Amino acid sequence: MNSEDRSTSGSSRRWLERISRMFGGEPQDKEELYELLKEASERHLLDDDALSMMEGAMLVSERRARDVMTPRSKLEVVNRDADLEEVLGVAIESAHSRLPVIDEDMDEVLGVLLPKDLLCCFRKENQTVFSLQGMMREALFVPESMRLNQLLKELKQSRNHMAIVVDEYGSTAGLVTLEDLLEQIVGDIEDEHDTPDDDEESAVTG
Repeated sequence: MNSEDRSTSGSSRRWLERISRMFGGEPQDKEELYELLKEASERHLLDDDALSMMEGAMLVSERRARDVMTPRSKLEVVNRDADLEEVLGVAIESAHSRLPVIDEDMDEVLGVLLPKDLLCCFRKENQTVFSLQGMMREALFVPESMRLNQLLKELKQSRNHMAIVVDEYGSTAGLVTLEDLLEQIVGDIEDEHDTPDDDEESAVTG
């Protein structure tokens, strides 16, 4: 075995020993884990996308709801007294799949409306009478200090795709969606309604 082979073999052995220590002994700090993942990528054991997702998954435990939420100033909501035309207007304009329903102000979130539930109002047979209160669903409230990994678990357990974020005084601070959390791991998720302007705005506000 020549010196180059011995050097390569020794380097690989040291790297494997570090992996074994990390999983077989006491937990190591995150800096060492990041370094190991980077080395794995450099050795082509992980591609760039996999490395990015792993790093994103680790960051989820460090960030909080306030870091990724849509602030209250940008929320699209419907008032509990709104008629069908008003609700349709907000749903069409916002293109959101979920809309908070409020009472007199933003701090009184009564529930969540799924615009798709409005479709039953347009059936020719057995036409449903519009009732916003009857259609809205229970809202999930979480503190803005909640860590994202805890929030993800809460959304899964409650089978919700959106949570209302409240501050220490119980006032509405914003909202966070399941998509917001997934984007922390896999990067931006674009849909049919996204435009280049939306991307630029996200880059500024994100």
